Amino acid sequence: MKVLYTVGELRSVVDSAIQAGQSIGLVPTMGALHAGHMSLVDTARAQNDIVVTSVFVNPTQFNNPTDLSTYPRTEDADCALLQEHGVDYAFVPSVEEIYPEPDTRIFDLGAVAAVMEGAMRPGHFNGVAQVVSKLFAMVRPTRAYFGEKDFQQIAVIRRMVEIEGFDVEIVACPIKREIDGLALSSRNVRLTPEGRAQAPAIHRVLEQSRVMVPGHTPAEVKRWVVEHIDTAGGLETEYYEIADALTMQPVEDWTSTNGVVGCVTVYCGDVRLIDNILYTQPK
Repeated sequence: MKVLYTVGELRSVVDSAIQAGQSIGLVPTMGALHAGHMSLVDTARAQNDIVVTSVFVNPTQFNNPTDLSTYPRTEDADCALLQEHGVDYAFVPSVEEIYPEPDTRIFDLGAVAAVMEGAMRPGHFNGVAQVVSKLFAMVRPTRAYFGEKDFQQIAVIRRMVEIEGFDVEIVACPIKREIDGLALSSRNVRLTPEGRAQAPAIHRVLEQSRVMVPGHTPAEVKRWVVEHIDTAGGLETEYYEIADALTMQPVEDWTSTNGVVGCVTVYCGDVRLIDNILYTQPK
């Protein structure tokens, strides 16, 4: 594996791969890599000739300066893990390399980015669109891989691809979990021992709520989930929304042909955790 630090180096290897007719798989990450990221890398490795993984903590998608400053950075360990999993190129740029000048672009992401994370974190999804669009322009990937833990983010990226006209297949990969159900996240390392013991209740409550679907409305399930997470101990729900799995808009019943997803954000101490569950499959 070769570690690339500049856009020039990246474009050189990408040009060679494209000229050779090779497919390119891109796995964008913010580092602090774990088994969830590696599942994306392994899928990309199986489906492409060349795999590029970016390791870049993107400042424009953080609306909370404390969250940015405390986000874990483990570059050496990340590169060792990527090499172990057969990545061809790790792209590890500086902020100045990605943003030689301020990125003032405002994306028309529409309703999909206006709810849930979009409402709670103003500017977050525009920052995601900025950095992912830059990576797509630099790497020109055949396919790009994203984890379904960030379910709404995938919907937003699909919208960005549509409006920007990128020729790339977006591959959504299943959530990876600890044995007790906690969704893998780079932020999990910030949990206290007590918080780590409490956090799996998030997924447990979501799973338990599945059985309510046949006889209850989304509004009733939503109230039940929030109540049970908030009384589990050490957890406080920021929001829980039951939405159309494509448009991310709230639903009043279970009939959407796109499927219905429940998306939750919960504070465990000062650590913000997200998770989701698919209640109905696309028809």
